[in-house]
Amino acid sequence: MNRIKRGNILLFIVLTFFVQAFAQNKSDTIVSLDEIVVEGNSRRAILMKSPQNVVSVGQAFLKQNFAGSLMQSLEKIPGVQAMSIGSGQSKPAIRGLGFNRMLVAENGVKHEGQQWGDDHGLEIDRFALDNVEIIKGAGTLHYGSDAISGVINLKSSYIPQKNFEGEINLFGRTNNESTGLSARMGGRRNGFWYRANLTLTDYADYKVPADSIQYYSYYIKLKNRRLRNTAGKEHNGGLHLGYLSDKFLTTLYLSDVYTKSGFFADAHGLEVRLSEINYDRSRRDIDLPRHTVNHFKVMNHTSYRIDNLTVEGDFAFQNNFRQEFSEPVSHGYMPTPPNALERQYNKNTFTANLCAKFLLAEKHHIHAGFNGEHQNNRRGGWGFIIPDFRTTALGAFVFDKWEISENLIVSGGVRFDYILTEIDEYRDWYETYKIRSEKLKRNFNSITYALGVNYDLNNWNFKTNFGKSFRAPIPKELGSDGVNYHIFRYEKGNTGLQPEESYQLDAGVNWHNEKLDIQLEPFVNFFPNYIYLNPTSGYYEGLQMYYYTQTHVFRWGFEFNVNYKIISQLELNMSGDYLYARQLSGDKQGYTLPFSPPASATFGVKYSPQTKWAGKDGYVSMDFRAVAPQNEIVPPENATAGYGLLNAAAGCTFSIGARHALPLRITLQANNLLNRRYYDHTSFYRLIDVPEAGRNFSIMLGFNF
Repeated sequence: MNRIKRGNILLFIVLTFFVQAFAQNKSDTIVSLDEIVVEGNSRRAILMKSPQNVVSVGQAFLKQNFAGSLMQSLEKIPGVQAMSIGSGQSKPAIRGLGFNRMLVAENGVKHEGQQWGDDHGLEIDRFALDNVEIIKGAGTLHYGSDAISGVINLKSSYIPQKNFEGEINLFGRTNNESTGLSARMGGRRNGFWYRANLTLTDYADYKVPADSIQYYSYYIKLKNRRLRNTAGKEHNGGLHLGYLSDKFLTTLYLSDVYTKSGFFADAHGLEVRLSEINYDRSRRDIDLPRHTVNHFKVMNHTSYRIDNLTVEGDFAFQNNFRQEFSEPVSHGYMPTPPNALERQYNKNTFTANLCAKFLLAEKHHIHAGFNGEHQNNRRGGWGFIIPDFRTTALGAFVFDKWEISENLIVSGGVRFDYILTEIDEYRDWYETYKIRSEKLKRNFNSITYALGVNYDLNNWNFKTNFGKSFRAPIPKELGSDGVNYHIFRYEKGNTGLQPEESYQLDAGVNWHNEKLDIQLEPFVNFFPNYIYLNPTSGYYEGLQMYYYTQTHVFRWGFEFNVNYKIISQLELNMSGDYLYARQLSGDKQGYTLPFSPPASATFGVKYSPQTKWAGKDGYVSMDFRAVAPQNEIVPPENATAGYGLLNAAAGCTFSIGARHALPLRITLQANNLLNRRYYDHTSFYRLIDVPEAGRNFSIMLGFNF
């Protein structure tokens, strides 16, 4: 079935649920979905939950920090970065490591998009989420390969408490004239429950504080300061069906996320200057080059509890289908292609996770499990960069959380992983028939471990965690051979790469009283064989050549957060992060790593009046984000100047109606108030002199029923 049609069918089903529910249910019950309890019902419970540094945020945080993408919302958390491409695409990074060095999970199942791609974001409906848990530091023990720097666990596990309840949000942004609607509803009766969600978004070309950009010594003028052909749209839908009893829970979750967006036309190559497309005709057109991504997912979570034993299973199927289109233009020896389909990726992923949790001797909380995953990716189109591949990963682990006393917890575990990767041969489709990828079959295995301590005493909490993690080289690193026009380079794989290993020591120190809360999170990290793209002095079709290699890397850094309540209604906050990285071997010995984020700090003030007109959750806030210059670079990178951004936000909830009052929630945001021109060092667009987005105002209107 065509992926786009399938997505529209799912959206129609979800919308039908909404219409039927509104027509059949006239419940007057008011339910606040913002009042979701994050795991751990007390401050101490959260701090003692794990020896790792864990941050949990709920819907209130996501709405108050509503931005162009989910990762841009989470970027307010120290140590979390959004590697942005345009106004609606961004990749996550934790402590400067992204892509396949950090893992995104949805309800405990690894989210499998195209982690190798640098030019698209997460295929996740942010409005379907109830809370987000961020684990800083290696999460390999429970999740397996790829969780070297941490885990972002997205949760949509809320179970409706009434026969009928729901929420509707309308939102808009001025910079790219974005408009959108999100709606959720659900109900529960006699143990059975359901939830449905629908999100529709449409946005235009976004604006930057610049009249022109420079690309290969060419000056390209921007019309009305807009990046032409960066418009897009999203259609997302999801459905939960479940049953809950005292000992048994099962949930079936279906979701479909569809995105269509353009690539900044002038970034795809200088030949766009000769194109007959009128990119300035409309700021909402999605012309060539563009891409479409459809992520379809079916998941089941089942758990059964008998006394102190809980058995859980997660089973999932994911299909990620992506197409890239561009004008057919000859490159090098390649003749003019027959159509506009440059690249196509169709990846199927099957996942099975089984685990058991039980209490041993009243002190040991044992968690043991098995993970299995199989991926199959088939390519298409006339362009080549990634070969067809199949990957099978198997892993097993055991973890013990030992409560020595009420204030002291020691935990540790061990894991074994086996990964088999098969790559198919690929030859160019035109007369040279050059071999771009050779047939390859490799397997990797590793034993990883972790040991941690939590200690809580009066106002102090201390935690430390040491562990080894690993990551198998992905097919792109092993077998790529082609031009990546979106990030302006030619990439060449290395079939001899060895698994990447990491040894990391994390710590956390927290002190708090009724007014002051101080958190410091230092870490030290060593890679004996870090995999990265090494820039060379060679060029192909005008683009610089990069090849994958390995090197010794040493990293250390820290995050901090200070919160001070002057009075109950007024609080000050200061947070920030710092990262140092150094290559200890190889061609770039003595340099840092490419795209290393600079040090940053945010200073904020928030006032919650708690008056009748502002409601119980009214607030006004302002913050200033200061980012240091990044002079630690890897040639041919350029240094990036420091900058400061001023942002503001406000929100409150009103009651509409007298007899059957509905709470109307209003959230306002203003980003980059001074319209500052600046460059994000982790953004690929800075390589062609494209600054980050200019001033932007956002509004969200929502009500629960």
